Amino acid sequence: MRDRLLAWQWSDYTAKHRDRGNLLLHAIAVPLFLLGTLALVGALVTREGVAAVFAVAGMGVSVLLQGRGHRRERETPAPFAGAADFVSRFFVEQWVTFPRFGCPSPTITPCSRGRPPRTSP
Repeated sequence: MRDRLLAWQWSDYTAKHRDRGNLLLHAIAVPLFLLGTLALVGALVTREGVAAVFAVAGMGVSVLLQGRGHRRERETPAPFAGAADFVSRFFVEQWVTFPRFGCPSPTITPCSRGRPPRTSP
C-alpha cells in the first residue's frame, strides 16, 4: 500500500476526473461497488453463496465501467504496482475519495474542482 494514500490520491484526482462521461460512469459505478461490497459482507455473514456471487459480479461490473470511463480522460491514473496496490487504491477511491469529490457537504461542493477542504491555520 502506498504511503499517504489518501493525500496522494486526492492530490491529482480532478486531473483524472474531468471528462463528463467518466464522471457519469463513476456516478453509476461507485454506488454499485459500494452496494456490492455491503452485499458481499452480508452474504459472507449469512453464508449465502449465490448472493456472494452476485455481489462480486456487481463489484466487477463497477471496476469495468470505471476502467472504461478512465479511457476517456486525457490524464489517466498511475499504473497499479500489483494486486495489493490495486485493491487498496480502488477501495479507498470508492469509499473515501470519490464520495469526497462528488458529494455535497458543507466543506466540499459537487465535483469540487479538486481542491481539498480548507483547514484553519
